[in-house]
Amino acid sequence: MAEEQVTEFRYDTQLLIEGKNLSEAEIRAYFDTCLKGDCLIAAGDSNLMKIHFHTNEPWQVLEYCASLGEIFDIVVEDMIRQSRGEQG
Repeated sequence: MAEEQVTEFRYDTQLLIEGKNLSEAEIRAYFDTCLKGDCLIAAGDSNLMKIHFHTNEPWQVLEYCASLGEIFDIVVEDMIRQSRGEQG
């Protein structure tokens, strides 16, 4: 039996960015035009931003966010594994 996929985008990618002059609007625009995924949350202020994004290429999210400032509290979870009751 074929494995049922929960979502088109497999990895739930979350992190914090600490930087200067961070802009929710600019971050959203970059994600919308340059990254494939859904469920974007970009919330915070000009010094600290929380990012949440579903994608198949979490490394691209990390690379972009690292270009904006220091990234930390990084979590990348496999939602397909989670749907099977396995460690994500």
